[in-house]
Amino acid sequence: MIDKNVNILKDSINTKVLNFVLLTVATGGIYPMMWLYVNQKKLTEEMKSNFVANDYPLWLAVVTGFGWLLVDISYAISDTETVLDHIATLLSVASAIMLIVWSFKAKAALQSYALNEFKFELKMNPFYTFIFNIYYIVYCMNDMESEFQKHKIIFNQKNS
Repeated sequence: MIDKNVNILKDSINTKVLNFVLLTVATGGIYPMMWLYVNQKKLTEEMKSNFVANDYPLWLAVVTGFGWLLVDISYAISDTETVLDHIATLLSVASAIMLIVWSFKAKAALQSYALNEFKFELKMNPFYTFIFNIYYIVYCMNDMESEFQKHKIIFNQKNS
């Protein structure tokens, strides 16, 4: 029996977590949206799950970008707080919520993928998913091989 390559997803996204974090800092927070835009289709095709709409990364970028734009306009208009600041804050919260929603949907899809394709339970921490969202998902994709190896060791020991 030929084992399927558990690293297919990792290889297709080709993203190291440290690089991801550093690029996020270097781009002022734009990189995760660019990464999602480029990789969403790869993820849904490999996991065989359209866990969010294809245009979700685009709407995330629109919400985030419009919030940033409103902050700039507000600063140009007035030194004091304006209604635009409040709208920008709402849009900022909305974009954070959108990333968290994406992360939990990706978590469920990734766990289902591991179970269906490789017959092992990929345990993922909901607290880390909430706090680190997209970074934790990338970490778990990169760590699937070691989790799969642990599963094989445990499974073989139980059968001995």
